[in-house]
Amino acid sequence: MATTVPLDPPIGGGENGVQKTSSASDMSRAASMTPGVPQIAPLAKYKLVFLGDQSVGKTSIITRFMYDNFDKNYQATIGIDFLSKTMYLEDRTVRLQLWDTAGQERFRSLIPSYIRDSSVAVIVYDITNRASFLNTSKWIEDVRSERGNDVVIMLVGNKTDLADRRQVSAEEGGDRAQAEGVIFAEASAKSGANVKGVFRQLAAALPGMESAPTTSNANLIDIKLQASPVVDLADNEDARSCGC
Repeated sequence: MATTVPLDPPIGGGENGVQKTSSASDMSRAASMTPGVPQIAPLAKYKLVFLGDQSVGKTSIITRFMYDNFDKNYQATIGIDFLSKTMYLEDRTVRLQLWDTAGQERFRSLIPSYIRDSSVAVIVYDITNRASFLNTSKWIEDVRSERGNDVVIMLVGNKTDLADRRQVSAEEGGDRAQAEGVIFAEASAKSGANVKGVFRQLAAALPGMESAPTTSNANLIDIKLQASPVVDLADNEDARSCGC
């Protein structure tokens, strides 16, 4: 008489003996349903769009902030470039999405769609080029026509390292900002002077930050910064090394 041998159960208990693994989202969901396990708040994201005439230094300011570097080889931005950086503040972590726009007239038609859902508009001018300063009124008007008052606007005078060629005084820049009701700062992407200060001011003005505990400027950004890979929306590798 034949003896019946019981079969071993499938390894891991999965279908057809295949071990099932939990994904990160599954584990996060399980944790959120487990009493006593704190839920992880979603990462706050803020879109910052950089605007201004050609060659004022928009890309250079972003490059200095992202990589603490300055590229002396100028190449105009083609279309729109996108980079992101995670900023660890004292009480929260935020993701800054930095959108670098081309200053050439032929790309102006692209810009309104990027302004439309932005949290911050950084309008840059060259302190050695008065025309670029005068044109900031038009850039501010463009932002407000798309976003109304639901956006933080900052006016930045770049290239303070060229003080001997200055055509726009800091006082005049400040007066323009006050008249327009926007934030003002000067900086030098080349030397790095006050570039972090620009982003400290922006961090303090981000939507929702008014409810955060008061922190000193030194603690706002100089903590930990992690860059994400560049996404070149223009399909043009030259745009990634732009010095404008």
